[in-house]
Parts: sequence; structure tokens; C-alpha cells
Amino acid sequence: MRLRHHRAAVPWLVLAASVVICCTFWYWTEHFLVLANTSTAFANGEASGNHSDLYARWLGARELLLHHRDPYSVEVTREIQSGFYGYPVNSVATHVRGNREAFVYPVYVVFLLAPTIEIPFSTVQRVSRWILLACMAASVPLWMRAVGFWPRAPYIVTGMLLAVSSSAAILEFHQQNLAALVVFLLAAAAAGAVRRRWILSGSLLALATVKPDTSGVVVLWFLFWAACCWKERKRMIRGFIVTLVLLVIGAQAVAPNWIMEFLGAVREYPAYGADPSIVQVLFPGLLATLITVALVLVLGIVCWRGRDAQAASPRFNWALALVASAPVVLLPRLAPYNQSLLVPALIVLAAQHRSIWQSGIIARSVAGAAFASQIWQWAAAMFLSLCSLVISTSRLQDRAGVPNYTVLSVAPLTVLAVLVSIFTLRGKKLPGVETVRPSR
Repeated sequence: MRLRHHRAAVPWLVLAASVVICCTFWYWTEHFLVLANTSTAFANGEASGNHSDLYARWLGARELLLHHRDPYSVEVTREIQSGFYGYPVNSVATHVRGNREAFVYPVYVVFLLAPTIEIPFSTVQRVSRWILLACMAASVPLWMRAVGFWPRAPYIVTGMLLAVSSSAAILEFHQQNLAALVVFLLAAAAAGAVRRRWILSGSLLALATVKPDTSGVVVLWFLFWAACCWKERKRMIRGFIVTLVLLVIGAQAVAPNWIMEFLGAVREYPAYGADPSIVQVLFPGLLATLITVALVLVLGIVCWRGRDAQAASPRFNWALALVASAPVVLLPRLAPYNQSLLVPALIVLAAQHRSIWQSGIIARSVAGAAFASQIWQWAAAMFLSLCSLVISTSRLQDRAGVPNYTVLSVAPLTVLAVLVSIFTLRGKKLPGVETVRPSR
């Protein structure tokens, strides 16, 4: 009886621990990381603008819909720069790294922002940061539903709290990149596919293309998966096509030349706004190229093998885990906006923990390392936050970046854990996703 009582208490203890992690993580963010970054910005003369990634989209939407101005034009670009940096990039020193901040998005993104264009941007910014955090939290149960993993309520809430206690959450809160909104749409589409809401799922995938660099690979995977079982899943593709056509026609109505201008902006973007990929940072040139090619090939093989899998089946789940996580290490973007795409992979790894544990030391070690790299951020942030109770924050400022030491390792270790698990568990009789339901 006592053992049963202790087991019943475990979910609530885990939830309590996640609350502590969330509170200490955000305390570290606001009292250590933000202060350190602000000091650096002031020292470099970069602290006068709003530094919000949402601003380019919002201003482009406002100028297009209210004043019928081309959001890709030089004049609007200069206004975007002035709001973001506090001055046009062309007039500042090279410390801005040449990132000129422009409207580099499909025009139909303005339809999402249309309700906000008559509201002051300061208000839009304050409200949007909380909406984006809510999207990050809400995507967790949707991904759980998509892979058939539905634990008890305390564990679900724990996952939601941990999702908003991450590097991706910090950047979404302070810079409003909209990656969280796109990932939420992808998660909702995946959950809709599991429930056979094909038209809804396809429509959500089309909406997710407002940020194609984040959503592109996942969208293509779902369309390929649907096409391979056309008779059953054809309505997903129809829903996607109809919604995307409506978005494009609507965009064409308000900006007739937008497609060519958008493609031109995309071609110019790598010259000023792209980073190396995580693979390119971690490995020398030739080796990085070989790893990238190998990962793309393996991704193609896994997608091919999962093309006829039923939703929420093991083959589907592992394919989704790899499709969502691989772009994070391959995209030319080091800022961890897109790390919320790691959530489905981490959920699948957690759900299959018993199978991974039984499959050998290599799979156990790699999966453990993936989770440990994230746990380090929480543990270090908690340590600094607790230390600030007895040591002044100013004396700890030179240690403010310690929790971020593993930021670049989370994604590659997660992808590696998924790959090792796929090939280790291949050929074995796998259960479906192991649903965590502790004994009462």
C-alpha cells in the first residue's frame, strides 16, 4: 500500500520539479542573460532599436495593407532597419554584421498580422511574446497526440513547462521570431493527421509555409507520406493545395509582383543574414559536407521506409522525429529559434525509453547525452539563480553564459540519438509508443 502511494506521488513530484526549473530558468534569463546581453549591446551601440524579428513582418503588413507600399522596397527596408536597430544599417558601423533586416517572407504572412496593423508595435510586441510562449506550450500535447504518447496530466503539464524553459523560448519571448507559431501549426497538423482530419491537417500545413525555412522539410514529408497512400490520405493534399492557392491568390491581389520579389529577397538573404549550420560549426569543411550529405541520404531512406506507415506507428514516429529534428542541424541558422522542432524527437525518445535501454549501451549513452545536454541548461540556470540568493548578481555576471554552453550540442545529439535508435531498433519487434501511465 505504501509503495502504491509513493508511485502515485511521483507525477506530482515531477510536476513540482518542473515548476522549480521553469521559475529558476526564467529568473536566470531576466537577471543574468538579459542584463549581460544588454550591457554588450550598449557597449556596441546597438541598444536603441526594438530588436524584434516580428517588426519586419508587422511593418511590411502595415505598409502594404494600409498604405499600399511594396514591403520588399528599399524604402520599407530602410524603415524596418530604423525600427529594428534604431537606424538604417547602411549608415552604421560594421559591428551590425551587415544584417540589413528586410521583409524576406511570403506576402501572405500579412494576413496573419492584419488584425494588429493599427495597434502600436510596442503593444503588439508585448502581447505576441506571450502568445508565442503559449504556442510552444500547446505544441507539446499536440506532438504527444501525433505520436500516440498520452501520459497522465501532470506529465503533460511538465512537458509544457519544460518546453517554455528552453533557449528557443527565450528567443521567442525577446525577439518574436514566429518559429513557435509555425511549429504549433505543424504539431496541430500532425495531430490532425492521426485523428484523420485530413483537410484540416493539410490546411494547417499550408499555413505553416509562412515561414518555409522552418516548416519546409516537415511539410514536404507529410505531403510525400500522404501521396504514398493516395486513396486514404488524398484529402490532406487537397486541403493543402486549396489553402495554399487561396493564400497565394490573396497575396497576389494585394501585391501583384510579390512572387518574383520574394524569390529575389531569398536569393539575397544568404549574403547578409545566414549563419553556418551547426554541422559546419562543429566539424571542418570537408567533413561537414560529408556529414550533411550522409544525413540527407539517411533522411531520404527513413522517409521512404515510413511512406506507408500508419500515423502514430513506430515507423511513422521515428520518421517524424528525424524529419523534424534534422533541419535544425542543417539549416544555416545558429540562433536556437527552431529548436522547438526537437520536441517530437525528444518525445519519441522518451516514449521508447524502455526499448532504447534494452537495445545496448550505445543507444542508451547517446540518448542520455541528448537529454543531459538540455538538463545542463536547467541545472546551471538553477544553480546561478540559487547562488544569487547569497551572492550579488553583479558578481555572478561573468558566469551568466554558463547554461548556454550546451546550446549547440542539443540538436546534433538529439538527431544522433534518433538515428542510433532507428538503426538499433530496426528489425526488432517494437511495441507502439509506450504510454507512461504510472500505477495509481
